[in-house]
Amino acid sequence: MAYVAVSGGREAIEESIRLLDYHKSGTDKDIEIEAIENKLSLLVDRVMSEAGLYAKTYAALALKQCEGCVEEAVFLLRAYRSTLTRNYYTNEVDTEGMRIVRRVSAAFKDIVGGQILGATYDYTHRLIDFRIGEEIFEDARKNMQALLAAQTPEPVAPCPRVSDGLRKEGLLDVCAKNDQKPLDVTMNAPVFPAERSARLQTLARADTGFVSGLAYSSLRGFGQAHPTVGELRCGYAELCVPYLFDENESVYIGEILLTEVECFNAADDTDRLKLTAGYGAVFGRNENKAIAMAVLDRELDAGGRYPAQNEEFVLTHGDSLEMNGFISHLKLPHYVTFQSKLDAVRKTRGTEHE
Repeated sequence: MAYVAVSGGREAIEESIRLLDYHKSGTDKDIEIEAIENKLSLLVDRVMSEAGLYAKTYAALALKQCEGCVEEAVFLLRAYRSTLTRNYYTNEVDTEGMRIVRRVSAAFKDIVGGQILGATYDYTHRLIDFRIGEEIFEDARKNMQALLAAQTPEPVAPCPRVSDGLRKEGLLDVCAKNDQKPLDVTMNAPVFPAERSARLQTLARADTGFVSGLAYSSLRGFGQAHPTVGELRCGYAELCVPYLFDENESVYIGEILLTEVECFNAADDTDRLKLTAGYGAVFGRNENKAIAMAVLDRELDAGGRYPAQNEEFVLTHGDSLEMNGFISHLKLPHYVTFQSKLDAVRKTRGTEHE
């Protein structure tokens, strides 16, 4: 594909950037990074997930820099991540022991540890609250924050997985043990058929809308099954790295907020009917993406003729950076290629350009 460089446009480009700066700061009021990080936390979590970097402040900074454009923010954060040194790989994260802030099951009413509704929009009225900009609302919010700060929350005990009971009964397929290290898709391009670790990493970094749309297509009949959310849990998981002087010891380095989902599907095991599980996990609070990821995990395992079951199609077209970059490149000059197309059209019509 041929491109034509834009010559003599330096002054125009500089003015374009100045105009962009005006759009970003065309008001006396400024929005603080802390406000974006805490007030738009779901947006920040989405950017971190698609960029593959858990850094709330930097994600908020990227969003401010690009006027809240998710695709540009992902580009900025992923570009920054590529400059960082990689000193350690963490140990396997035990999400069963996560500090849970939300946990629900659509499969069972009563589960060990109980259902924890936590913070969710599932039970709210989808009506705009015009009080948000009023002082009376701000006063009520401050009073609520002070009340919550004065309370001492009871510690939540680790909750066993809902799927554990089904596995003990032999009703749920058990994943084959694999002692191989997960494939790092940021360092090695996956090949097809891809390892499950590569598949899950790629889906976790994929565009939220793309993943959700494909999962939706499979639910509408362009797939095999209608799964049930066996367990959705959101909480803080501890991260540890091997101790430098003793591989049998670990060093705690912090915790990250995760959303994890297991979806149950029917699986025909030739002799008898069993259940199988699809899995999804993403940074922060992003429940729809985690559910969609679990749906696609199962669909890719099953295989078939639909788009959501085609591994190469799903894994190569959902990357936010590549997808939006390739679409955006259509705005670049294509003078030579278009003229050749135009000449071909004129010749077939028997006309000449004058």
